[in-house]
Amino acid sequence: MAIETDRVFVTGASGFVGSAVARALAEQGYAITALVRSSSSRANLGDFPCRIVEGDARDPEAVRHAMKDARYVFHVAADYRLWAPDPEEIMRNNVSSTKAVMEAALEVGAERVVYTSSVATLKPDPDGPANETAAARPDETVGAYKRSKVAAERLVEAMVGERGLPAVIVNPSTPIGPHDVRPTPTGRVVVEAALGHMPAYVDSGLNVVHVDDVAAGHLAALEHGRIGERYILGGQDVTLRDLLESIGRLTGRNMPLFGLPRAPLFPLAWANEALARFRGKEPFLNLDTLRMARHNMFYSSAKAAAELGYRARAYHVALADALDWFRSVGMIH
Repeated sequence: MAIETDRVFVTGASGFVGSAVARALAEQGYAITALVRSSSSRANLGDFPCRIVEGDARDPEAVRHAMKDARYVFHVAADYRLWAPDPEEIMRNNVSSTKAVMEAALEVGAERVVYTSSVATLKPDPDGPANETAAARPDETVGAYKRSKVAAERLVEAMVGERGLPAVIVNPSTPIGPHDVRPTPTGRVVVEAALGHMPAYVDSGLNVVHVDDVAAGHLAALEHGRIGERYILGGQDVTLRDLLESIGRLTGRNMPLFGLPRAPLFPLAWANEALARFRGKEPFLNLDTLRMARHNMFYSSAKAAAELGYRARAYHVALADALDWFRSVGMIH
């Protein structure tokens, strides 16, 4: 258990993964300061104690002010969108916020930083689950979100090597579970499928993990992670078809699923993006999502298991918890 002087600064605490991390920290007795934008929902901040400071993680002065008494830093906030009218906005948001937080951590003398990256920074392995050695370059990734996470992760690594930043990097795979208020792109798939709006699928796969297991992995990284190392916090590899069938079983909904080739969907994705620019709303099907579906996004958490003692539950547990929460807030019925 933490002691009262173990003050922790957390970005993204109002979000999905960030609130799970903050909740886990609070359960261990840490004193939390959460940097939250004035426009962010407070829905995820009501069930654990924390000091809320309004500010933007891209603002170096706001970050330094909020972090000044922190012993540990968790930078969890990210612009997690797979489409935006201006894709470079995602790049600017994720890189500038990471730079501001890491610079402030050095300035205030934080003892340990846990940086939340993503498996988006790793190249898929066509021969099996990818691991931490498969680091991608920005030009080897698909979409602004993945490029931004690669650039931000390389920034953290450079500051570790050149300036002694005491940072550990964690790479969550695809979290699902309670408190996905927005919801995230993956949460949106779960909701749409539970409502019967996804009768078809493309042949792809992903690694699904309970968001609370990801949060526990963050705390394990704080305690046991090696400075400068990255750790995949994943769960279970599952095909998209199997995921949708599991949603059908858990909701009692008959899923009349059939597979679709990717190529004929590209004109529809292009049209969806054009309509989204007019409406100002993120499209469910977009070009980058189709490009990503070319590979199974399967990953191994063996390193985190060996070095951090990380464990993850079966994906259907995460799925059941996610569906229960979406039902409790009226997103599904």
